[in-house]
Amino acid sequence: MRNIAIVEDEDAAAAALRAHIEQYAKSNGQEFNICRFHDAVEFLTGYQPLYSVVFMDIQMPHRDGMSAAVELRALDKTVSIIFITNLVQYAQRGYEVDAIAYLLKPVSYFDFALKFKKALDVYVMNEGQAVTVNTAGGLCRISTDKLMYVETVRHRLRYHLVDDVIEVTGALYKVEDELKGFGFLRCNQCYLINPKFILSIKGLSVQVGSDTLLISRPRRNAFLAELARWYAGSEGGNG
Repeated sequence: MRNIAIVEDEDAAAAALRAHIEQYAKSNGQEFNICRFHDAVEFLTGYQPLYSVVFMDIQMPHRDGMSAAVELRALDKTVSIIFITNLVQYAQRGYEVDAIAYLLKPVSYFDFALKFKKALDVYVMNEGQAVTVNTAGGLCRISTDKLMYVETVRHRLRYHLVDDVIEVTGALYKVEDELKGFGFLRCNQCYLINPKFILSIKGLSVQVGSDTLLISRPRRNAFLAELARWYAGSEGGNG
């Protein structure tokens, strides 16, 4: 059963969304656990990355939904966000936080069903690639599809995502055990690299996104062999 959050201060609007979700569940043979929050402060306090989809109203007291979504994205990189709004111009900013879609009030079931299905599909696609890291601000759920590499610096780990860098305390060898299943490769004692983001290799340097990382001389042959096996498996999977 998937968890769905409704962050909406208006009781009537929240009830309409709940009814749409229940209708969708009945029509598609699914079950959802629906949690309603009256404002963004209530929703974000003690947030745990347990939700598949969050319906976020933009105009709310205490804190607007757009700034709340920015904080949500810092804690959860995989949850699907759908904005609810009265005004289209507010909704356009939703793409800054990788929102799936927006719904205009009053929300019609047809529009809701199309966008809810898309949000669920995107979440399911990311779910199998997700890992959770323990940050100073709490647990953060990230997608390995957006994780370029992990770096260790003085007993600290830096997760370099395509749109963020998350720093935590930890040991690289423990992360390596978790990320091996996602194809990550070690090029030296300091880096675990997602081969999907490797652009080129020249000598003892590997270009990952816009960053140039060093390959240790003793590791180079093993690294290149592992990378070749990854490419072979990736091409076989795509074929």
